[in-house]
Amino acid sequence: MSLSDALVSVIVGLFLLQTAIRLPTVWRGQRRERSLWGAFAAFAVAWWLRTDAGRAVIDPLGIEDLPTLLKHILAIGGICVLLNYVTDVYQDADASARHIRLTTKVRRTAARASAATVLCLTSVFFFDLDRSKTADDSIYFVGRHVGEPGLVLYLGLFNAYTAAAALVCAYQWGRAARLADRWNLRTGLAMMTSGMVLMALYAVVRTAYITMITVRPTMATLGTVQEHVTDTMLYLATLLWLLGSIAPASHAVVARVRALRALTRLHPLWRDVVSAVRSVPLHPPSRVMGGLRAAALIATVRDVVTHDATPQIRLGRYVTEIRDATHELRRRAPADLFQRARRLASAEGYSGEDAEAVAEAYWLKAALDTADAPAGMPAAFHTSGDDFASEVAWLCRVARVYRRTSPHTGAILEALAPDAASTTAKE
Repeated sequence: MSLSDALVSVIVGLFLLQTAIRLPTVWRGQRRERSLWGAFAAFAVAWWLRTDAGRAVIDPLGIEDLPTLLKHILAIGGICVLLNYVTDVYQDADASARHIRLTTKVRRTAARASAATVLCLTSVFFFDLDRSKTADDSIYFVGRHVGEPGLVLYLGLFNAYTAAAALVCAYQWGRAARLADRWNLRTGLAMMTSGMVLMALYAVVRTAYITMITVRPTMATLGTVQEHVTDTMLYLATLLWLLGSIAPASHAVVARVRALRALTRLHPLWRDVVSAVRSVPLHPPSRVMGGLRAAALIATVRDVVTHDATPQIRLGRYVTEIRDATHELRRRAPADLFQRARRLASAEGYSGEDAEAVAEAYWLKAALDTADAPAGMPAAFHTSGDDFASEVAWLCRVARVYRRTSPHTGAILEALAPDAASTTAKE
Protein backbone atom coordinates (compact mmCIF):
# COMPACT_ATOMS: atom_id res chain seq x y z
CA MET A 1 0.00 0.00 0.00
CA SER A 2 1.36 3.41 -1.00
CA LEU A 3 1.64 6.34 1.39
CA SER A 4 -1.21 8.06 -0.42
CA ASP A 5 -3.50 5.06 -0.01
CA ALA A 6 -2.53 4.78 3.66
CA LEU A 7 -3.40 8.45 4.26
CA VAL A 8 -6.76 8.06 2.53
CA SER A 9 -7.50 4.99 4.67
CA VAL A 10 -6.61 6.93 7.84
CA ILE A 11 -8.84 9.83 6.80
CA VAL A 12 -11.76 7.52 6.00
CA GLY A 13 -11.27 5.80 9.36
CA LEU A 14 -11.29 9.12 11.22
CA PHE A 15 -14.45 10.23 9.43
CA LEU A 16 -16.15 6.94 10.23
CA LEU A 17 -15.06 7.22 13.88
CA GLN A 18 -16.54 10.72 14.14
CA THR A 19 -19.71 9.47 12.45
CA ALA A 20 -20.05 6.55 14.86
CA ILE A 21 -19.39 8.70 17.95
CA ARG A 22 -22.05 11.21 16.92
CA LEU A 23 -24.65 8.63 15.86
CA PRO A 24 -26.68 8.99 19.13
CA THR A 25 -27.33 12.65 18.27
CA VAL A 26 -29.30 11.50 15.21
CA TRP A 27 -31.63 9.44 17.38
CA ARG A 28 -32.16 12.30 19.83
CA GLY A 29 -33.28 14.54 16.99
CA GLN A 30 -31.01 17.54 17.73
CA ARG A 31 -30.82 19.53 14.50
CA ARG A 32 -27.41 21.10 15.01
CA GLU A 33 -25.69 17.84 15.95
CA ARG A 34 -27.51 16.04 13.12
CA SER A 35 -25.96 18.53 10.70
CA LEU A 36 -22.45 17.76 11.92
CA TRP A 37 -23.11 14.02 11.77
CA GLY A 38 -24.42 14.40 8.23
CA ALA A 39 -21.28 16.28 7.21
CA PHE A 40 -18.97 13.62 8.62
CA ALA A 41 -21.02 10.83 7.02
CA ALA A 42 -21.00 12.53 3.60
CA PHE A 43 -17.26 13.19 3.75
CA ALA A 44 -16.58 9.60 4.88
CA VAL A 45 -18.34 8.19 1.81
CA ALA A 46 -16.76 10.80 -0.49
CA TRP A 47 -13.27 9.88 0.68
CA TRP A 48 -14.12 6.19 0.50
CA LEU A 49 -14.88 6.68 -3.21
CA ARG A 50 -11.25 7.73 -3.65
CA THR A 51 -10.14 4.21 -2.67
CA ASP A 52 -9.93 1.17 -4.92
CA ALA A 53 -12.64 -0.52 -2.82
CA GLY A 54 -15.01 2.40 -3.26
CA ARG A 55 -14.44 2.63 -7.01
CA ALA A 56 -14.84 -1.14 -7.34
CA VAL A 57 -18.40 -0.82 -6.01
CA ILE A 58 -19.39 1.90 -8.50
CA ASP A 59 -17.42 0.92 -11.61
CA PRO A 60 -19.64 -2.11 -12.46
CA LEU A 61 -22.40 0.39 -13.28
CA GLY A 62 -20.47 0.99 -16.49
CA ILE A 63 -20.28 4.81 -16.32
CA GLU A 64 -16.71 6.01 -16.58
CA ASP A 65 -15.63 8.48 -13.85
CA LEU A 66 -18.93 8.06 -12.00
CA PRO A 67 -17.09 7.63 -8.63
CA THR A 68 -15.56 11.08 -9.21
CA LEU A 69 -18.96 12.68 -9.83
CA LEU A 70 -20.50 11.00 -6.78
CA LYS A 71 -17.49 11.99 -4.69
CA HIS A 72 -17.92 15.65 -5.63
CA ILE A 73 -21.70 15.61 -5.09
CA LEU A 74 -21.26 14.10 -1.62
CA ALA A 75 -18.56 16.65 -0.82
CA ILE A 76 -20.90 19.49 -1.79
CA GLY A 77 -23.64 18.02 0.41
CA GLY A 78 -21.20 17.68 3.30
CA ILE A 79 -20.00 21.26 2.87
CA CYS A 80 -23.57 22.55 2.83
CA VAL A 81 -24.58 20.84 6.08
CA LEU A 82 -21.24 21.80 7.65
CA LEU A 83 -22.07 25.45 6.96
CA ASN A 84 -25.46 24.89 8.59
CA TYR A 85 -23.70 23.55 11.68
CA VAL A 86 -21.17 26.39 11.87
CA THR A 87 -23.90 29.00 11.49
CA ASP A 88 -26.15 27.41 14.13
CA VAL A 89 -23.30 27.05 16.65
CA TYR A 90 -22.17 30.67 16.57
CA GLN A 91 -25.66 32.10 16.09
CA ASP A 92 -26.41 30.99 19.66
CA ALA A 93 -23.84 33.46 20.96
CA ASP A 94 -25.10 36.60 19.21
CA ALA A 95 -27.37 36.29 16.20
CA SER A 96 -27.13 40.05 15.54
CA ALA A 97 -23.31 40.18 15.33
CA ARG A 98 -21.84 41.16 11.96
CA HIS A 99 -19.83 37.95 11.53
CA ILE A 100 -22.95 35.88 12.26
CA ARG A 101 -25.03 37.86 9.78
CA LEU A 102 -22.32 37.31 7.17
CA THR A 103 -22.19 33.58 7.83
CA THR A 104 -25.97 33.33 7.73
CA LYS A 105 -26.08 35.02 4.32
CA VAL A 106 -23.35 32.72 3.00
CA ARG A 107 -25.18 29.70 4.40
CA ARG A 108 -28.41 30.71 2.66
CA THR A 109 -26.57 31.35 -0.58
CA ALA A 110 -24.71 28.05 -0.31
CA ALA A 111 -27.93 26.15 0.35
CA ARG A 112 -29.43 27.54 -2.87
CA ALA A 113 -26.17 27.25 -4.80
CA SER A 114 -25.55 23.64 -3.80
CA ALA A 115 -28.48 22.31 -5.81
CA ALA A 116 -27.53 24.48 -8.78
CA THR A 117 -23.89 23.41 -8.52
CA VAL A 118 -24.78 19.72 -8.38
CA LEU A 119 -27.08 20.14 -11.38
CA CYS A 120 -24.37 21.95 -13.35
CA LEU A 121 -21.71 19.39 -12.44
CA THR A 122 -23.97 16.54 -13.49
CA SER A 123 -24.87 18.23 -16.77
CA VAL A 124 -21.24 18.99 -17.63
CA PHE A 125 -20.21 15.48 -16.61
CA PHE A 126 -22.70 13.72 -18.87
CA PHE A 127 -22.91 16.15 -21.81
CA ASP A 128 -19.58 17.99 -22.06
CA LEU A 129 -16.78 15.73 -20.82
CA ASP A 130 -15.37 13.06 -23.08
CA ARG A 131 -16.11 9.97 -21.01
CA SER A 132 -14.75 7.59 -23.62
CA LYS A 133 -11.33 8.12 -22.06
CA THR A 134 -10.38 5.57 -19.43
CA ALA A 135 -7.68 4.94 -16.88
CA ASP A 136 -5.54 3.62 -19.73
CA ASP A 137 -5.24 7.22 -20.98
CA SER A 138 -4.37 8.60 -17.52
CA ILE A 139 -4.80 7.43 -13.93
CA TYR A 140 -5.96 10.92 -12.97
CA PHE A 141 -9.36 12.44 -13.75
CA VAL A 142 -7.76 15.75 -14.74
CA GLY A 143 -5.22 14.01 -16.97
CA ARG A 144 -7.98 12.21 -18.87
CA HIS A 145 -9.73 15.45 -19.77
CA VAL A 146 -6.82 17.82 -20.46
CA GLY A 147 -7.78 20.59 -22.87
CA GLU A 148 -11.52 20.11 -22.51
CA PRO A 149 -13.35 23.37 -21.65
CA GLY A 150 -15.84 21.34 -19.70
CA LEU A 151 -13.10 20.41 -17.24
CA VAL A 152 -12.58 24.07 -16.32
CA LEU A 153 -16.30 24.55 -15.80
CA TYR A 154 -16.73 21.30 -13.88
CA LEU A 155 -13.84 21.63 -11.41
CA GLY A 156 -14.04 25.43 -11.39
CA LEU A 157 -17.57 25.28 -10.00
CA PHE A 158 -16.65 22.63 -7.45
CA ASN A 159 -13.49 24.40 -6.29
CA ALA A 160 -15.22 27.79 -6.04
CA TYR A 161 -17.91 26.26 -3.83
CA THR A 162 -15.28 24.53 -1.70
CA ALA A 163 -13.10 27.62 -1.31
CA ALA A 164 -15.99 29.89 -0.30
CA ALA A 165 -17.24 27.47 2.34
CA ALA A 166 -13.73 26.80 3.65
CA LEU A 167 -13.04 30.52 4.10
CA VAL A 168 -16.29 31.04 6.01
CA CYS A 169 -15.47 28.14 8.34
CA ALA A 170 -11.90 29.42 8.75
CA TYR A 171 -13.21 32.89 9.62
CA GLN A 172 -15.59 31.59 12.30
CA TRP A 173 -13.20 29.05 13.81
CA GLY A 174 -10.31 31.53 13.77
CA ARG A 175 -12.41 34.07 15.65
CA ALA A 176 -13.54 31.39 18.13
CA ALA A 177 -9.91 30.28 18.64
CA ARG A 178 -8.90 33.80 19.69
CA LEU A 179 -11.73 33.91 22.24
CA ALA A 180 -11.35 30.34 23.57
CA ASP A 181 -10.39 30.19 27.25
CA ARG A 182 -9.11 26.58 27.30
CA TRP A 183 -5.78 25.80 25.63
CA ASN A 184 -6.95 22.48 24.19
CA LEU A 185 -10.03 24.07 22.64
CA ARG A 186 -7.93 26.97 21.34
CA THR A 187 -5.43 24.55 19.79
CA GLY A 188 -8.17 22.46 18.21
CA LEU A 189 -9.90 25.48 16.70
CA ALA A 190 -6.58 26.81 15.41
CA MET A 191 -5.91 23.47 13.69
CA MET A 192 -9.40 23.50 12.16
CA THR A 193 -8.82 27.07 10.95
CA SER A 194 -5.47 26.13 9.41
CA GLY A 195 -7.08 23.17 7.70
CA MET A 196 -9.79 25.33 6.14
CA VAL A 197 -7.27 27.96 4.96
CA LEU A 198 -5.21 25.22 3.36
CA MET A 199 -8.37 23.77 1.81
CA ALA A 200 -9.18 27.14 0.22
CA LEU A 201 -5.60 27.41 -1.04
CA TYR A 202 -5.89 23.90 -2.48
CA ALA A 203 -9.01 24.92 -4.41
CA VAL A 204 -7.28 28.02 -5.81
CA VAL A 205 -4.15 26.14 -6.89
CA ARG A 206 -6.21 23.37 -8.41
CA THR A 207 -8.37 25.81 -10.39
CA ALA A 208 -5.34 27.78 -11.59
CA TYR A 209 -3.66 24.63 -12.86
CA ILE A 210 -6.76 23.38 -14.66
CA THR A 211 -7.22 26.74 -16.35
CA MET A 212 -3.57 26.80 -17.37
CA ILE A 213 -3.57 23.34 -18.98
CA THR A 214 -6.79 24.15 -20.81
CA VAL A 215 -5.22 27.25 -22.38
CA ARG A 216 -1.84 25.57 -22.88
CA PRO A 217 -2.25 21.78 -23.00
CA THR A 218 1.52 21.38 -23.28
CA MET A 219 1.77 22.24 -19.56
CA ALA A 220 -0.07 19.00 -18.80
CA THR A 221 3.36 17.39 -18.45
CA LEU A 222 3.29 18.80 -14.92
CA GLY A 223 0.24 16.67 -14.16
CA THR A 224 1.92 14.11 -11.92
CA VAL A 225 3.75 16.79 -9.92
CA GLN A 226 0.55 18.83 -9.60
CA GLU A 227 -1.44 15.83 -8.43
CA HIS A 228 1.12 15.01 -5.75
CA VAL A 229 1.32 18.61 -4.53
CA THR A 230 -2.42 19.24 -4.45
CA ASP A 231 -3.17 15.81 -2.98
CA THR A 232 -0.68 16.54 -0.20
CA MET A 233 -2.42 19.85 0.47
CA LEU A 234 -5.80 18.12 0.52
CA TYR A 235 -4.63 15.36 2.87
CA LEU A 236 -2.98 17.82 5.23
CA ALA A 237 -5.99 20.17 5.23
CA THR A 238 -8.40 17.32 5.98
CA LEU A 239 -6.21 15.82 8.71
CA LEU A 240 -5.78 19.23 10.38
CA TRP A 241 -9.54 19.71 10.40
CA LEU A 242 -10.28 16.20 11.62
CA LEU A 243 -7.64 16.19 14.35
CA GLY A 244 -8.58 19.70 15.38
CA SER A 245 -12.22 18.71 15.70
CA ILE A 246 -11.23 16.08 18.25
CA ALA A 247 -10.51 18.80 20.85
CA PRO A 248 -14.08 20.19 21.03
CA ALA A 249 -15.46 16.66 20.73
CA SER A 250 -13.18 15.36 23.49
CA HIS A 251 -14.23 18.24 25.74
CA ALA A 252 -17.86 17.31 25.15
CA VAL A 253 -17.10 13.66 25.91
CA VAL A 254 -15.30 14.61 29.13
CA ALA A 255 -18.24 16.80 30.15
CA ARG A 256 -20.66 13.92 29.52
CA VAL A 257 -18.52 11.49 31.50
CA ARG A 258 -18.30 13.90 34.43
CA ALA A 259 -22.06 14.45 34.33
CA LEU A 260 -22.69 10.69 34.30
CA ARG A 261 -20.37 10.21 37.28
CA ALA A 262 -22.18 12.94 39.20
CA LEU A 263 -25.55 11.43 38.27
CA THR A 264 -24.44 8.02 39.55
CA ARG A 265 -23.31 9.54 42.85
CA LEU A 266 -26.49 11.60 43.27
CA HIS A 267 -28.93 8.88 42.25
CA PRO A 268 -29.50 7.26 45.70
CA LEU A 269 -30.15 10.66 47.29
CA TRP A 270 -32.32 11.84 44.38
CA ARG A 271 -34.31 8.61 44.33
CA ASP A 272 -35.14 8.76 48.04
CA VAL A 273 -36.10 12.43 48.23
CA VAL A 274 -38.25 12.51 45.09
CA SER A 275 -39.92 9.25 46.11
CA ALA A 276 -40.86 10.89 49.40
CA VAL A 277 -42.05 14.11 47.71
CA ARG A 278 -43.79 12.67 44.68
CA SER A 279 -45.00 16.02 43.29
CA VAL A 280 -41.45 17.12 42.46
CA PRO A 281 -39.90 14.77 39.85
CA LEU A 282 -40.55 15.26 36.15
CA HIS A 283 -39.75 11.57 35.67
CA PRO A 284 -40.28 9.37 38.78
CA PRO A 285 -37.56 6.85 39.71
CA SER A 286 -37.75 3.68 37.66
CA ARG A 287 -39.32 0.55 39.08
CA VAL A 288 -38.13 -2.52 37.22
CA MET A 289 -39.77 -5.89 37.91
CA GLY A 290 -42.02 -4.41 40.55
CA GLY A 291 -39.17 -2.80 42.46
CA LEU A 292 -37.31 -6.03 43.25
CA ARG A 293 -33.93 -5.40 44.85
CA ALA A 294 -32.33 -7.74 42.31
CA ALA A 295 -33.36 -5.30 39.57
CA ALA A 296 -32.18 -2.18 41.43
CA LEU A 297 -29.07 -1.85 39.27
CA ILE A 298 -31.14 -1.92 36.08
CA ALA A 299 -33.46 0.75 37.48
CA THR A 300 -30.48 2.92 38.43
CA VAL A 301 -28.93 2.63 34.98
CA ARG A 302 -32.26 3.50 33.39
CA ASP A 303 -32.63 6.62 35.54
CA VAL A 304 -29.05 7.74 34.90
CA VAL A 305 -29.02 7.35 31.12
CA THR A 306 -32.58 8.07 29.93
CA HIS A 307 -35.29 10.75 29.70
CA ASP A 308 -33.19 13.82 28.84
CA ALA A 309 -31.30 14.95 25.75
CA THR A 310 -27.88 14.96 27.44
CA PRO A 311 -26.39 13.89 30.78
CA GLN A 312 -25.73 17.56 31.55
CA ILE A 313 -29.43 18.39 31.24
CA ARG A 314 -30.30 15.34 33.33
CA LEU A 315 -27.82 16.45 36.01
CA GLY A 316 -29.43 19.88 36.10
CA ARG A 317 -32.81 18.24 36.59
CA TYR A 318 -31.50 16.05 39.42
CA VAL A 319 -30.05 19.05 41.26
CA THR A 320 -33.23 21.09 40.80
CA GLU A 321 -35.47 18.26 41.97
CA ILE A 322 -33.31 17.51 45.00
CA ARG A 323 -33.49 21.17 46.01
CA ASP A 324 -37.24 21.37 45.36
CA ALA A 325 -37.82 18.23 47.43
CA THR A 326 -35.58 19.62 50.16
CA HIS A 327 -37.69 22.76 50.29
CA GLU A 328 -40.86 20.68 50.67
CA LEU A 329 -39.26 18.65 53.43
CA ARG A 330 -38.27 21.86 55.23
CA ARG A 331 -41.97 22.74 55.45
CA ARG A 332 -42.65 19.49 57.29
CA ALA A 333 -39.51 18.80 59.33
CA PRO A 334 -39.16 20.00 62.97
CA ALA A 335 -37.77 23.52 63.23
CA ASP A 336 -34.69 22.44 65.21
CA LEU A 337 -33.91 19.27 63.24
CA PHE A 338 -30.90 20.75 61.48
CA GLN A 339 -29.41 21.99 64.76
CA ARG A 340 -29.76 18.46 66.15
CA ALA A 341 -28.07 17.06 63.04
CA ARG A 342 -25.19 19.49 63.57
CA ARG A 343 -24.80 18.48 67.18
CA LEU A 344 -24.73 14.82 66.19
CA ALA A 345 -22.10 15.47 63.52
CA SER A 346 -19.96 17.39 66.02
CA ALA A 347 -20.38 14.64 68.61
CA GLU A 348 -19.07 12.15 66.07
CA GLY A 349 -15.89 14.19 65.61
CA TYR A 350 -16.64 16.02 62.37
CA SER A 351 -15.70 19.66 61.94
CA GLY A 352 -15.75 22.42 59.32
CA GLU A 353 -17.25 21.57 55.94
CA ASP A 354 -17.20 17.86 56.79
CA ALA A 355 -19.55 18.54 59.70
CA GLU A 356 -21.82 20.61 57.45
CA ALA A 357 -22.01 17.85 54.84
CA VAL A 358 -22.68 15.20 57.45
CA ALA A 359 -25.33 17.36 59.13
CA GLU A 360 -27.13 17.93 55.83
CA ALA A 361 -27.07 14.21 55.05
CA TYR A 362 -28.40 13.39 58.54
CA TRP A 363 -31.10 16.04 58.19
CA LEU A 364 -32.22 14.64 54.83
CA LYS A 365 -32.34 11.09 56.18
CA ALA A 366 -34.42 12.16 59.18
CA ALA A 367 -36.61 14.62 57.23
CA LEU A 368 -37.79 11.82 54.93
CA ASP A 369 -39.70 10.38 57.91
CA THR A 370 -41.71 13.62 58.08
CA ALA A 371 -42.63 13.76 54.38
CA ASP A 372 -46.32 13.07 55.12
CA ALA A 373 -46.59 15.59 57.96
CA PRO A 374 -48.74 18.76 57.51
CA ALA A 375 -46.94 21.58 55.74
CA GLY A 376 -45.98 24.72 57.62
CA MET A 377 -43.31 27.40 57.63
CA PRO A 378 -39.95 26.21 56.23
CA ALA A 379 -37.55 25.08 58.94
CA ALA A 380 -34.07 26.61 59.22
CA PHE A 381 -31.67 24.90 56.88
CA HIS A 382 -28.12 25.58 55.72
CA THR A 383 -26.43 24.31 52.57
CA SER A 384 -23.52 25.23 50.30
CA GLY A 385 -23.09 25.97 46.60
CA ASP A 386 -22.94 29.44 45.05
CA ASP A 387 -23.16 28.24 41.44
CA PHE A 388 -24.16 25.10 39.59
CA ALA A 389 -20.69 23.51 39.56
CA SER A 390 -20.10 24.05 43.28
CA GLU A 391 -23.65 22.92 44.07
CA VAL A 392 -23.13 19.66 42.18
CA ALA A 393 -19.84 19.08 44.01
CA TRP A 394 -21.50 19.78 47.37
CA LEU A 395 -24.49 17.55 46.73
CA CYS A 396 -22.17 14.72 45.64
CA ARG A 397 -20.36 15.17 48.94
CA VAL A 398 -23.63 15.06 50.86
CA ALA A 399 -24.81 12.06 48.82
CA ARG A 400 -21.63 10.16 49.70
CA VAL A 401 -22.39 10.61 53.40
CA TYR A 402 -26.07 9.89 52.84
CA ARG A 403 -25.34 6.49 51.30
CA ARG A 404 -23.60 5.28 54.45
CA THR A 405 -25.98 6.95 56.89
CA SER A 406 -27.87 4.57 59.19
CA PRO A 407 -31.61 4.12 58.58
CA HIS A 408 -32.05 4.82 62.29
CA THR A 409 -30.66 8.35 62.02
CA GLY A 410 -34.15 9.81 62.40
CA ALA A 411 -34.65 8.00 65.70
CA ILE A 412 -31.23 9.15 66.92
CA LEU A 413 -32.00 12.78 66.09
CA GLU A 414 -35.42 12.43 67.71
CA ALA A 415 -33.67 11.39 70.90
CA LEU A 416 -31.68 14.64 70.74
CA ALA A 417 -34.86 16.75 70.80
CA PRO A 418 -35.16 19.03 73.87
CA ASP A 419 -38.36 17.39 75.08
CA ALA A 420 -36.82 13.91 74.66
CA ALA A 421 -33.74 15.00 76.59
CA SER A 422 -35.84 16.43 79.47
CA THR A 423 -37.94 13.28 79.63
CA THR A 424 -34.82 11.16 79.85
CA ALA A 425 -33.46 13.35 82.65
CA LYS A 426 -36.68 13.02 84.68
CA GLU A 427 -36.60 9.27 84.34
